[in-house]
Amino acid sequence: MKKLMLGNEAAARGLYEAGCSVVSSYPGTPSTEITEFAAKYDEINCEWAPNEKVALETAYGASLAGVRSACAMKHVGLNVAADPLFTLSYTGVTGGLVIFVADDPAMHSSQNEQDSRNYAIAAKVPMVEPSDSAEALSFVKYAFELSEKYDTPVIFRICTRTAHSQSVVETSERVLPARIPYEKKPSKYIMMPAYAKAKHPIVEARTAALAELAETTPLNFVDEGDGSSKLGVITSGICYQYVKEALGDSAKILKIGMQNPLPSKKITDFAASVDRLVVVEELDPVIERHCKTLGLSVEGHSLFPAVGEYSQQLIAAALGLEVPANSPEKVPVRPPVMCSGCPHRGLFYTLAKNRLTVLGDIGCYTLGAQQPLNALDSVLCMGASVSGIHGFLKADPEAASHTVAVIGDSTFMHSGMTGLCNIAYNGTKATVIILDNSITGMTGHQQNPTTGYNIKGDPATKIDLESLCRSLGIRRVRVVDPYDLAACDAAVKEELAADEPSVIISRRPCVLLKYVKTNPPVKIDPDACRGCRACMRLGCPSISMREGRATVDSTLCTGCGVCAQLCRFGAIKKA
Repeated sequence: MKKLMLGNEAAARGLYEAGCSVVSSYPGTPSTEITEFAAKYDEINCEWAPNEKVALETAYGASLAGVRSACAMKHVGLNVAADPLFTLSYTGVTGGLVIFVADDPAMHSSQNEQDSRNYAIAAKVPMVEPSDSAEALSFVKYAFELSEKYDTPVIFRICTRTAHSQSVVETSERVLPARIPYEKKPSKYIMMPAYAKAKHPIVEARTAALAELAETTPLNFVDEGDGSSKLGVITSGICYQYVKEALGDSAKILKIGMQNPLPSKKITDFAASVDRLVVVEELDPVIERHCKTLGLSVEGHSLFPAVGEYSQQLIAAALGLEVPANSPEKVPVRPPVMCSGCPHRGLFYTLAKNRLTVLGDIGCYTLGAQQPLNALDSVLCMGASVSGIHGFLKADPEAASHTVAVIGDSTFMHSGMTGLCNIAYNGTKATVIILDNSITGMTGHQQNPTTGYNIKGDPATKIDLESLCRSLGIRRVRVVDPYDLAACDAAVKEELAADEPSVIISRRPCVLLKYVKTNPPVKIDPDACRGCRACMRLGCPSISMREGRATVDSTLCTGCGVCAQLCRFGAIKKA
C-alpha cells in the first residue's frame, strides 16, 4: 500500500515492519514523532524514558535479551547518551539496535548546531541517513540487518527537513524475527579492561569490513543524470533533494546513504568520471575531508556555508546557476513567545521585577529570556541550571541573596535531580524553582514521570516532586501558584533569605492541555485605563496598546487574571 508519510512516521513504520519489539526515547524536536508514531503499533513496547542515556541503556538491555530495539533523540540528546554509545561499540549487540538521532541545522528548536556524523566516526559505528520518507522506512530495515550482521549498534541520522516533510511510502507487513536466546558471554558484555582490550581490535576489524561494504551497498549509488554533464556532486540526506531540485539531471550525483564508514574506491572512481567535483553537505565537511584525504581536488565549504540549512536556491547561487523560478517568498519572522495564560509568565515577572540573577534551563520557559521580561541570565543544557547555580554560589556565596535557578518538571527528572543532590550534599544555600506545568511542554505535550501517565495515556506511577526533593536532602520545599503574583513574590523573597538550600515548586498545568479549563477573557475599562503600560511588562500576546490605551484580544486571552494584578487603576476586569 502506498501512503503519504512524514519522515518520522515512515521511520516508525520501518520499526514496525522490521519487527522491532522495544523503543525507549526522550522527546526532543525533531525526533519526537518517531516514538509517538511507533507507540501507535501495539506490537511495539514503547516508552518515554527520563533521559536519553536511560533510553539507550534500556534499548541495550532489550537487545541483550535477544530482540530488536531502538531509541530516538535529538542531536544534543546524543551528547547525553554518548557514555553508553561508545562502549556499545565494543560490546556489540544480540538483537539489532538502532539509534535514531535528529540533527537540527538552523537551530529551529535547539541551543546549538551539531553534526552527529562526528559521533559515528568517533564511536566507530555505522551510520545511515535517508533523504526522504521512503528511504526512512527502508533504511530502518537495512539498519537492523546491518546491526545484527556486523554485531554493532547503528546510528540512523535524520534532520529537521527529512523528519517533518512528507513523501510517498510503500508499506508492507511486519516480519518479526525469532528471538535470539540469551547466553552468558562475559568477554563480550563485561567491559572491564581485560575484556575491553581484546574487543578494540575487533571494532577496528569491523570498521574495515564495513568500509568494504560501503563500496557495494545500494545505499550509496550514482545518479547519472542526463549523462552529458561533467559536473559531479557528492551529497547525502536532505541535501540530495536540494541538489536534484537545483540541478535537475544536469549533474552527475553520488548519493551517500551510508555516512560511516565512507567508501573510498567508489568516490575515487566517481571523481575520475567528472571534470569538476563538488560536495554538498550539512553541517561539517565530513565527506569533503574524506575526499581530500583520498587526494582528490574537491570544492565544498569554499562554496557553501558551515552554518544553517541549505536550500535549492543557495546551491544554485553558489554554483553560479539561475535560481529556480519557484523560489518561495520570504515570510516575515514571528519569534516564539510564551502562550497567553502560560503559567511561567507570572513567576518570570516576579523574578524580573526583583532584578534577580536567573540561571535558566531547556524548555518553554527558556522564552523567559525574551523582552519585555528579560528574566534569564544563562541557558546551557538540560539540568545545567541546578548544577550551575551550585558552582555560581561556590564562587560567590554573597550572590545567594539574589540568584535562583529555574527548571521544568520534565527537565528536572531528566538531569536536574543529580544537581539538586549536589546542592544538598555540599550544603549550598541555593534557591531552585521547579516550573511544574504537568507535562513536557516544549516538544508537544509528552508525558513524563511526574504526570501519572505513560506514552499511551494509561495510568502510571507519578513521582511526587515535593517528596523527591526532600528525599534528596532539601528540607525547605514549598508550592506556589504562578497566577498569584503576591504569593510568588513572598515565596521568592523568603527562600532567598533562608540559610539553607530550598526548592520552590511553581505549579499550574500548561494552559494548552485539553483538560485545562480557561476563564472568559478579561475586559478593559477604557475610562479607567491610564495608558501606563504596566500590563505590557508581562509580554502577554493577548495585550496590546491602541490609541494610548490597553486592549485585549479576546480570541487569545485565557482569563488567567495575572495582568489584572498589575493594574493600579482597576482597568482590567475579570469576567
